[in-house]
Amino acid sequence: MNEQTPHPDAGHSVPPAFSSTPAASGVPAPDGATAPTTPIPPTGGYAVPGQAHPTQPVHPGHPGAHTGAAFGAAATTAPERKAKSGIGGGKIAAIIIAAALVGGLAGVGGAVGYGSLTASSSSSTKTGTGPSTVTVNNPESVSEATAIAAKAVPSVVTIEVSGSSAAGSGSGIVLDKEGHILTNAHVVTLDGEVSNPTIKVTTSDGRILDATVVGIDATYDMAVIQVKDGSSLTPMEFADSSKLNVGSMTVAVGAPLGLSNSVTTGIVSALNRSIQIQSSAAPSQGSSGDQQQSPNQDGSQQPFQFDIPGRGSGSQSAAATISISVIQPDAAINPGNSGGALVDSDGKLIGVNVAIASAGSSSSSSGQSGNIGVGFAIPSNIAKRIANDIIADGKATHGLLGASVQDASSQKGATVVGASIASVSSGGAAANAGIQVGDVVTGFNGNPITDASDLTAQVRSVAGGSTATLTVNRNGQSQDIKVTLGTLAQ
Repeated sequence: MNEQTPHPDAGHSVPPAFSSTPAASGVPAPDGATAPTTPIPPTGGYAVPGQAHPTQPVHPGHPGAHTGAAFGAAATTAPERKAKSGIGGGKIAAIIIAAALVGGLAGVGGAVGYGSLTASSSSSTKTGTGPSTVTVNNPESVSEATAIAAKAVPSVVTIEVSGSSAAGSGSGIVLDKEGHILTNAHVVTLDGEVSNPTIKVTTSDGRILDATVVGIDATYDMAVIQVKDGSSLTPMEFADSSKLNVGSMTVAVGAPLGLSNSVTTGIVSALNRSIQIQSSAAPSQGSSGDQQQSPNQDGSQQPFQFDIPGRGSGSQSAAATISISVIQPDAAINPGNSGGALVDSDGKLIGVNVAIASAGSSSSSSGQSGNIGVGFAIPSNIAKRIANDIIADGKATHGLLGASVQDASSQKGATVVGASIASVSSGGAAANAGIQVGDVVTGFNGNPITDASDLTAQVRSVAGGSTATLTVNRNGQSQDIKVTLGTLAQ
């Protein structure tokens, strides 16, 4: 999120669509997320241009639980993504930055509805009274991307956040007709700068609405806000992110650098990624959380950071590091896209943009690097589960394995990649399931696990108390073990 002045080199962008069908039934939390989360070496707050390795900061949670009906019944909720053909979750040697903060709003001219794309008129199609949603000058030669944008853009909003000493903007996704909007925690809190934000939402057709915080989930950098009257909003429809393929078409929608209703296209570059991000919002778990040991004592592998250009004078120091499971698209994502939608070829939500990798060539704290074609989005199945929890209870729960893990590849004599169990907590989920020290976890609910961060991200992606299936390599033999996860203390 940026302050009033857009930063062209900043962080990551988030695509805007959520579930367009205003169904009242909630989506059940995915079963069995058992990835042990191990505390990541504290590398500091948000990514600073010029840093070799970014860390992802998490925004401090906002109080104020809200009770409401679950959103988005239209999308089928599938269990966690089983991207067997996806690329494993390796670390990315670049700077990951949150692109949430960007100054002013910029509108574009003439709006057009999805149905208008097939109009026979060859003249410019323009409707609406506010800033443009999608401009179509020649309805007879529209592209697939135009049709996708026309469907998705009305469900994406621009979010402006301000506090006593900081201001910025990001993107959001309309969930239902009750006015619930999904975005990132770091957008709502300006990366921990604001604890009691003033929030303004600008719709794709130019209306400005006041919003309040329903709940914030710092563990997965998600948040839900709500406007008073959402009856005129267009909810986004959810797709099943577990059905994605590498190479599938994607469209990102949001307000990069404050430029609302912006659309970029690309493909799914990789699935089953996991990234570590330093968070100023997530509480340090200490002995109560899963421990993730650093593979390199020299600190060469650092967590990513959220980069908040011009976020004010109160630079936050991260208290903890979070691990999240992400989709990697190559659609251009920049600061301000955070919280926006990543949609598929049907215009349905497949992910919530959360961060980007950057070359980090700038050496100043205010200069930031922009899109280099490596972005990250939280899968729609995970986002839906967390959003439903927040709407129902004001907060979301996350799985706890009860173990300390490390990268198997860092161990002497390693023969397989995965998350090696370094210790188990007495009475914890891992111990109760018979998981032993020295076991190497290579799969979680069908998703490949290549390192400790992968396991932590997968465990946290599911609700506390979920039952998960861990594929474990023990003494060279592979076996599946059912585990009933604990609940992460927050």
